[in-house]
Amino acid sequence: MKWIKNNGLSLAFIILFMLALTGQFLTGFKEYNKEREEEGQAAADMGQYLRSGHFLQATFENWESEFLQMALFVVLTISLRQKGSSESKKCEGEGENEVDREPSPGRPGAPWPVRKGGWILRIYKHSLTIALLILFVLSFIIHLYGSFKDENEQLGIKGLPAESLGRYITQSRFWFESFQNWQSEFLSVFAIVILSVFLRQKGSPQSKPVDAPNEETGE
Repeated sequence: MKWIKNNGLSLAFIILFMLALTGQFLTGFKEYNKEREEEGQAAADMGQYLRSGHFLQATFENWESEFLQMALFVVLTISLRQKGSSESKKCEGEGENEVDREPSPGRPGAPWPVRKGGWILRIYKHSLTIALLILFVLSFIIHLYGSFKDENEQLGIKGLPAESLGRYITQSRFWFESFQNWQSEFLSVFAIVILSVFLRQKGSPQSKPVDAPNEETGE
């Protein structure tokens, strides 16, 4: 029970993720077969749908935008500030930012890369950004593959010649899918950065204390 309590936030979100992904799969599977039926095609089974461009494109275009949003948020908050926001480091004259402190191998409980030092520590200093960018690139590639595959599946149903990958990536569909997700992620970050200046949520680390002045920056 203590382990569950100590990991409740990640457990809650992974359960919500699995429920939402299952819901997406089942409803997408139904919609996919509805479209195939309308085109006079045989219904696909769940295994075929899992490998289809329809499912891969829909899933990874969202993952791609999420990882891009988080990577940019991590990187941009290194040097950019928003006065009064709980999501920003302190502005000049408001005190030091703990996250700017140089790592000390003698700090109790310091992770092993800090104790190891050298090139391992240099990589570890940027490991969060590196991991998010890798996840973004992988999601971007699978999204492109899924979208390309779905496009050719649709062309095949209509009896039209298949597209090449080089030609497809220069066309509007793939980039429309990406931009429609990217803009929503950037808007959501803008909303939390600005709203946290003026609004509060008691008990949340994403909010300033309820009695904190609007001008106070940081959590």
